Amino acid sequence: MEIERKFTVRQIPYDLALLPFHQIEQAYLCTQPVIRIRRQDDSYYLTYKSEGLMEREEYNLPLTEQSYAHLKTKADGNLITKKRYLIPLPENLTIELDIFEGRFSGLVIAEVEFESREQAECFIPPDWFDEDVTGSGKYHNSYLSQATF
Repeated sequence: MEIERKFTVRQIPYDLALLPFHQIEQAYLCTQPVIRIRRQDDSYYLTYKSEGLMEREEYNLPLTEQSYAHLKTKADGNLITKKRYLIPLPENLTIELDIFEGRFSGLVIAEVEFESREQAECFIPPDWFDEDVTGSGKYHNSYLSQATF
Protein backbone atom coordinates (compact mmCIF):
# COMPACT_ATOMS: atom_id res chain seq x y z
CA MET A 1 0.00 0.00 0.00
CA GLU A 2 1.34 3.40 -0.99
CA ILE A 3 0.19 6.30 1.20
CA GLU A 4 1.55 9.65 0.06
CA ARG A 5 0.77 13.32 -0.07
CA LYS A 6 1.87 15.64 -2.88
CA PHE A 7 2.60 19.36 -2.82
CA THR A 8 3.64 22.06 -5.20
CA VAL A 9 6.71 23.95 -4.03
CA ARG A 10 6.97 27.66 -3.29
CA GLN A 11 10.76 27.83 -3.01
CA ILE A 12 13.49 25.23 -2.52
CA PRO A 13 15.51 26.15 0.58
CA TYR A 14 18.36 23.72 -0.15
CA ASP A 15 21.43 23.61 -2.32
CA LEU A 16 20.40 20.70 -4.55
CA ALA A 17 24.04 19.97 -5.40
CA LEU A 18 24.49 18.78 -1.80
CA LEU A 19 21.52 16.37 -1.78
CA PRO A 20 21.41 12.73 -2.87
CA PHE A 21 19.21 12.10 -5.88
CA HIS A 22 17.97 9.50 -8.35
CA GLN A 23 17.73 10.04 -12.10
CA ILE A 24 14.33 8.69 -13.18
CA GLU A 25 12.83 7.95 -16.57
CA GLN A 26 9.38 6.40 -16.77
CA ALA A 27 6.70 5.60 -19.29
CA TYR A 28 3.17 4.24 -19.12
CA LEU A 29 1.86 1.15 -20.85
CA CYS A 30 -1.63 1.83 -19.48
CA THR A 31 -3.18 4.49 -17.24
CA GLN A 32 -6.36 2.67 -16.12
CA PRO A 33 -5.13 0.70 -14.30
CA VAL A 34 -1.71 2.32 -14.07
CA ILE A 35 1.02 0.10 -15.48
CA ARG A 36 4.33 1.90 -15.54
CA ILE A 37 7.91 1.07 -16.42
CA ARG A 38 10.71 2.95 -14.71
CA ARG A 39 14.46 3.30 -14.94
CA GLN A 40 15.82 4.63 -11.68
CA ASP A 41 19.57 5.09 -11.99
CA ASP A 42 20.70 1.59 -13.07
CA SER A 43 17.61 -0.30 -11.87
CA TYR A 44 14.48 -1.13 -13.87
CA TYR A 45 10.91 -1.85 -12.69
CA LEU A 46 7.40 -2.61 -13.87
CA THR A 47 4.82 -1.11 -11.51
CA TYR A 48 1.08 -1.64 -11.12
CA LYS A 49 -0.91 1.01 -9.19
CA SER A 50 -4.58 0.79 -8.30
CA GLU A 51 -6.97 3.74 -8.40
CA GLY A 52 -6.78 6.31 -5.63
CA LEU A 53 -5.26 9.63 -4.68
CA MET A 54 -3.62 9.50 -1.24
CA GLU A 55 -3.86 5.73 -0.76
CA ARG A 56 -3.49 3.01 -3.37
CA GLU A 57 -2.08 -0.42 -3.92
CA GLU A 58 1.34 -0.53 -5.58
CA TYR A 59 3.32 -3.54 -6.77
CA ASN A 60 6.84 -3.39 -8.21
CA LEU A 61 8.49 -6.12 -10.24
CA PRO A 62 12.13 -6.01 -11.37
CA LEU A 63 12.96 -5.75 -15.06
CA THR A 64 16.20 -6.17 -16.96
CA GLU A 65 17.59 -3.31 -19.00
CA GLN A 66 16.64 -5.21 -22.16
CA SER A 67 13.04 -5.82 -21.08
CA TYR A 68 12.73 -2.15 -20.05
CA ALA A 69 13.96 -1.04 -23.50
CA HIS A 70 11.55 -3.43 -25.21
CA LEU A 71 8.54 -2.26 -23.16
CA LYS A 72 9.51 1.40 -23.60
CA THR A 73 8.81 1.07 -27.34
CA LYS A 74 5.23 0.02 -26.47
CA ALA A 75 4.52 2.91 -24.07
CA ASP A 76 1.84 5.51 -24.73
CA GLY A 77 2.13 9.26 -24.36
CA ASN A 78 4.90 11.34 -22.88
CA LEU A 79 8.12 10.00 -21.44
CA ILE A 80 8.56 11.41 -17.93
CA THR A 81 12.10 12.36 -16.86
CA LYS A 82 13.06 13.88 -13.54
CA LYS A 83 15.63 14.10 -10.80
CA ARG A 84 14.31 12.96 -7.44
CA TYR A 85 16.15 14.58 -4.54
CA LEU A 86 15.87 12.94 -1.11
CA ILE A 87 15.44 15.25 1.89
CA PRO A 88 15.19 13.65 5.35
CA LEU A 89 12.47 14.70 7.80
CA PRO A 90 11.89 13.74 11.45
CA GLU A 91 9.91 10.56 12.20
CA ASN A 92 11.81 8.59 9.52
CA LEU A 93 10.04 10.48 6.74
CA THR A 94 11.63 11.64 3.50
CA ILE A 95 10.65 14.38 1.09
CA GLU A 96 11.02 13.14 -2.47
CA LEU A 97 11.54 16.38 -4.38
CA ASP A 98 10.89 15.79 -8.07
CA ILE A 99 12.46 18.30 -10.47
CA PHE A 100 10.97 17.46 -13.85
CA GLU A 101 12.96 17.66 -17.05
CA GLY A 102 12.16 17.56 -20.76
CA ARG A 103 8.54 18.39 -21.66
CA PHE A 104 7.73 19.13 -18.02
CA SER A 105 10.78 21.26 -17.24
CA GLY A 106 9.86 23.80 -14.56
CA LEU A 107 7.43 21.50 -12.73
CA VAL A 108 8.49 20.77 -9.15
CA ILE A 109 6.52 18.41 -6.92
CA ALA A 110 7.30 17.29 -3.37
CA GLU A 111 5.97 13.93 -2.20
CA VAL A 112 6.06 12.40 1.26
CA GLU A 113 5.22 8.73 1.84
CA PHE A 114 3.73 7.56 5.13
CA GLU A 115 3.28 4.35 7.09
CA SER A 116 -0.42 5.02 7.80
CA ARG A 117 -3.33 7.20 6.73
CA GLU A 118 -3.37 8.73 10.21
CA GLN A 119 0.29 9.74 9.93
CA ALA A 120 -0.42 11.28 6.51
CA GLU A 121 -3.42 13.24 7.80
CA CYS A 122 -1.45 14.59 10.80
CA PHE A 123 1.52 15.70 8.68
CA ILE A 124 2.33 19.40 8.88
CA PRO A 125 4.20 20.36 5.70
CA PRO A 126 7.30 22.56 5.80
CA ASP A 127 6.66 26.24 5.07
CA TRP A 128 8.41 26.01 1.70
CA PHE A 129 5.68 23.70 0.41
CA ASP A 130 2.86 25.47 -1.38
CA GLU A 131 -0.45 23.88 -2.40
CA ASP A 132 -1.46 20.40 -1.20
CA VAL A 133 -2.35 18.68 -4.50
CA THR A 134 -2.85 15.18 -3.07
CA GLY A 135 -6.52 15.28 -4.05
CA SER A 136 -5.82 16.25 -7.65
CA GLY A 137 -5.12 13.47 -10.12
CA LYS A 138 -3.64 16.14 -12.42
CA TYR A 139 -0.34 15.80 -10.56
CA HIS A 140 -0.05 12.04 -11.00
CA ASN A 141 2.71 11.14 -13.43
CA SER A 142 0.26 8.88 -15.25
CA TYR A 143 -1.90 11.95 -15.96
CA LEU A 144 1.14 13.93 -17.14
CA SER A 145 2.06 11.07 -19.47
CA GLN A 146 -1.19 11.71 -21.35
CA ALA A 147 -0.99 15.54 -21.36
CA THR A 148 -1.05 17.27 -24.73
CA PHE A 149 0.85 20.43 -25.57
